[in-house]
Amino acid sequence: MSADPRARRQWLAAAAGLALAPAVRAQSVPGVSATQVLIGQVISLQGGKNDHGVATRQGVEAAARAVNAAGGLHGRQLVFKVADDEAKPAQSEALARQLVADGVFLLFGSIEGGPSTAVMKAAIDTQTPFVGPMAGSPGFRRPFQPLVFPVRAEHREEYRVLLGHGQSLGLSRHAFLQSDSELGRTHLSNVAAAAQALGLPAPVPLVIGSEVSDAQVDALVERLAAAQVQFMFNHGSIGVYERLVRRARARGLQTAFYGVNSGSAQLAKHLGELAHFMVFTQVVPSPWERKTALTREYQADLRAAFPEAEFSYGSLEGYLTLRVLAEGLRRAGRDLSRAGLMRALEAAPIEVGGHKLRYGREDHTGSTFVDTALVTREGKFRH
Repeated sequence: MSADPRARRQWLAAAAGLALAPAVRAQSVPGVSATQVLIGQVISLQGGKNDHGVATRQGVEAAARAVNAAGGLHGRQLVFKVADDEAKPAQSEALARQLVADGVFLLFGSIEGGPSTAVMKAAIDTQTPFVGPMAGSPGFRRPFQPLVFPVRAEHREEYRVLLGHGQSLGLSRHAFLQSDSELGRTHLSNVAAAAQALGLPAPVPLVIGSEVSDAQVDALVERLAAAQVQFMFNHGSIGVYERLVRRARARGLQTAFYGVNSGSAQLAKHLGELAHFMVFTQVVPSPWERKTALTREYQADLRAAFPEAEFSYGSLEGYLTLRVLAEGLRRAGRDLSRAGLMRALEAAPIEVGGHKLRYGREDHTGSTFVDTALVTREGKFRH
């Protein structure tokens, strides 16, 4: 944590879900004054207990501090109003609507599929741009959402990579951990379609609700055993996935456990030795290596803002997402408006530290970058 008392107070306020600045006075462009741009972020911090959320928020803050220290964008500082949705979609939507009512310029940077989809609903209803939902939900891109600008690649691309990896090792019978929701069923459909394209059987669905008991986890493990599943992966719910892996290993199952990027560093840390040789997809480069300008800048800025913070995929994704927003704001110019920001993002391909993204007037693809990382015996991620 930074030694600067003011910076520390700002971070503690954000972690508690409090506003980092007073609301901007009413004006022709919400959230924009001569000296600042007010950004609304709904994020799942769970009072600081969500490791992935806290890391992501630190990455965002590190990037914002670097931008502000360099003079801001056209003389304006980036200021955040942060709300903690506690990973509950109903709260996500309500908090997003409140942030818009409070006069933020845009909505930004939620995490997890359900909460991010809820924020998107509020953004569409209030006609507020939503930049950088850090989740892989298909609904951000299909059908086309003109107000939504995802940065990271979607889960559908990750599923293809994970299925292909399992197939390359001669594995075929696979399972998929999904939520008991419309979103979860859409993810299952995308996994099934990717499996069919590769000539693999349909996935065994492992369905979970919002609250999952130990008995329900045991039932999932028994289903894995009965179906003789060779490999499986998830689309989120790392807390439940951790419990599932632990109980499956205690049961003696040899199933290979893979995972999508969301919370992967935190999941591997919690599992310890049980995570060794797990394979995860990642939507950003290795945060520990210095092969790209993006990671070198990220490491320097995170160290400056939070000297004790560990590098992680979550904080790098948060950092990249804020950098993309900052580039859009820079391109939009001094005469800032919501429509102007959207036009600026769509005008030309974006590159941040060598990481490329693309938005168009009818296609907000963002990044398509997906890589795989293996957890080694030392508990490190090797790309």
